[in-house]
Amino acid sequence: MPELPEVETVRRGLEPVLAGARLARVRQNRPDLRFPFPDRFPERLDGATVERIDRRAKYLLMPLSTGETWVTHLGMSGRFTLDGQQLGEFEEAAPIAGKHEHLSLCAVKGAVATRLGFADARRFGFMGLIPTAEVEAHPWFAALGPEPLGNGFSGAHLAGAFAGKKQNIKVSLLDQRIVAGLGNIYVCEALYRARISPLVAAGKVSRPRLETLAAVVRDVLNDAIAAGGSTLRDFANADGGQGYFQHRFDVYGREGKPCLGEGCTGVVKRIVQAGRSTFYCPSCQKR
Repeated sequence: MPELPEVETVRRGLEPVLAGARLARVRQNRPDLRFPFPDRFPERLDGATVERIDRRAKYLLMPLSTGETWVTHLGMSGRFTLDGQQLGEFEEAAPIAGKHEHLSLCAVKGAVATRLGFADARRFGFMGLIPTAEVEAHPWFAALGPEPLGNGFSGAHLAGAFAGKKQNIKVSLLDQRIVAGLGNIYVCEALYRARISPLVAAGKVSRPRLETLAAVVRDVLNDAIAAGGSTLRDFANADGGQGYFQHRFDVYGREGKPCLGEGCTGVVKRIVQAGRSTFYCPSCQKR
């Protein structure tokens, strides 16, 4: 599933086309994705102007001139197309036309009209229309923690959230109530850079190490965004090119390979925590 940097990359790619555009000729080609489309979805989009494109965790949010916000979650294989061209290159081919294109519309800015499509072969994505004034209280967003790139995320926040917590820190960081949008890949990378074992209880990590971890999380995410995301199997960025951060992973996906830490002779190990693969160096990341 695309993680925060991938969704942010898509947001930045769509922004020049959609921000300030009037939506027209909206066509919905099936009744549902992961969940049913909102009632009268095409009619409620048609004629509306997109005020801007925001991101909250792994959601794209587009406030409209109608007072509603169009919300999109990409799921596993959701992708946008512009004028029929896929926004990016995918390592695993997936159809973007025919029965797999579930929504299409025109984004009109001045004299320029761009055809926008949304395809989702696996249909794990979903869309919603929420009154803009009620977005923060909506069940999709009400329980989310602070954004890891925002001012509300810090070592102090982690210390408070982790106080007395016996669950390991890897799984704790994936809890969206603690920090919004962090996913498996970038948690592995951040713990490695911070030299914190994924096995240690969250409540046992000292405040200074949590301060370091918070800073490292920001660095890892910003590096990935700058590189265009991780180019995972069913993801591509929104400006027509692949991301390259996957080629610079320090630990993720490197099971059995030598640790890249200076002077370290350890070997990267893979374990499973809460059903997700964890990659770490037992030598660098001691409990």
